[in-house]
Amino acid sequence: MTRSPRVVALGGGHGLAASLSALRHVTDQLTAVVTVADNGGSSGRLRRELGVLPPGDLRMALAALCRDDEWGRTWAQVLQHRFTSDGELHDHAVGNLLIVALWELLGEAVDGLDWVARLLGAEGRVLPMSAVPLDITARVLGVDPAHPEAITEIRGQAEVATTTGRVVDVALDPADPPACPEALVAIAEADWVVVGPGSWFTSVIPNLLVPALARCLEQTSARRLVTLNLGEQKGETDGFSPETHLEVLAAHAPDLRIDVVLADVGHVPDPASLRRTAESLGAELVIADIADTSTKQFHHHPGKLAKVYGEIFE
Repeated sequence: MTRSPRVVALGGGHGLAASLSALRHVTDQLTAVVTVADNGGSSGRLRRELGVLPPGDLRMALAALCRDDEWGRTWAQVLQHRFTSDGELHDHAVGNLLIVALWELLGEAVDGLDWVARLLGAEGRVLPMSAVPLDITARVLGVDPAHPEAITEIRGQAEVATTTGRVVDVALDPADPPACPEALVAIAEADWVVVGPGSWFTSVIPNLLVPALARCLEQTSARRLVTLNLGEQKGETDGFSPETHLEVLAAHAPDLRIDVVLADVGHVPDPASLRRTAESLGAELVIADIADTSTKQFHHHPGKLAKVYGEIFE
């Protein structure tokens, strides 16, 4: 009997959640390494008030790993439930409070996340990319319409994600944060590392900017798969083609070898051009039907993704 591949998925937010929802059907050895730079909403409030890692993207990853039975579906809903009120609890997610409570009780981020995963019966492990909360800074072109060629530095994940200018590049503050040791071990032992989909500058690329994590990704014997987004993201990647996504990734992680690029058949305007860009990075291009066509939102379909991931891993 062949064992399941050891898979590590990098990212944050809805993109990582879609990938994890698919990957848990492909392997029983799954680890998520999650961006910890969120400074908005419930996560930002908890981070500022308590000095903790922002729990929101970690919560979403845990919810995506919940089983499809009654227990899993119920706990996923509990984690994602947000309070509605006129008071201080308004818009706080229950899962964020649960995670932070365990961090305070146990004093260790990974232990707290492991306990939440055990409670949920999660099909995989969730780890932060770093042991400390981070900030994203970006150089942005054309924030001021009166000076379209001027570069402005913007600070904060929420601010970068909603900028009216064009993001040129991003960095982390602090620039050399400690990587989560368990994440380094998972990547070193992986058969496959999956990067993306997700908010390109604020969820996907930040993982590649933690120096120890980047070195581990460069040195691992795992094969590396990049799953491209379904088009551009308003504010963050306006006007980006699939090729631009890859070029920006390569500019931020020039020493990262890529083995496979996965794109949706309905969102590749020029397959030949994308294939050339992928091959320039050493990657094979796989174009498949992976979009959720039941919604007007640009979302990946977990079932379709699972099928294609399984075929690629084999």
